[in-house]
Amino acid sequence: MAIIETGNRRSPESEVLANRKLIRPSLSEIREQMAREQTAKARPAMSAPMPANGPAPRPMRKPVPPDQTNAENFYYLKQMQAKTPMVVVLRDGEQVSGVIEWYDRHCIKLNREGQPNLMIYKSHIKYLHKADSAD
Repeated sequence: MAIIETGNRRSPESEVLANRKLIRPSLSEIREQMAREQTAKARPAMSAPMPANGPAPRPMRKPVPPDQTNAENFYYLKQMQAKTPMVVVLRDGEQVSGVIEWYDRHCIKLNREGQPNLMIYKSHIKYLHKADSAD
């Protein structure tokens, strides 16, 4: 006895016979495919001449700059490794000098000779510079 398919309904025999396997592509394959599609879209637009009376080509947009450049982190690490004497000028005009021992997202620790070490919140710092440089 055979079951006949009608409309959107499938027979139990056809569901048993169809052995389907879900294949999920890796993330790197998807990225490569997207990169190929983007280069394919960009090439014709760059090489095809625009008609004289047609619309002006849209300028290519600059990519959005990253949120974090890590320049601040690089500067702190460089001064910490060299043990450079630094002058920290606070928002109220007070100046403290010492060597940066460590830093994190919100504060820096300043080691001072003959005086207590300080932990200074970055939000209270107006600017800082090397102690050797002129003010």
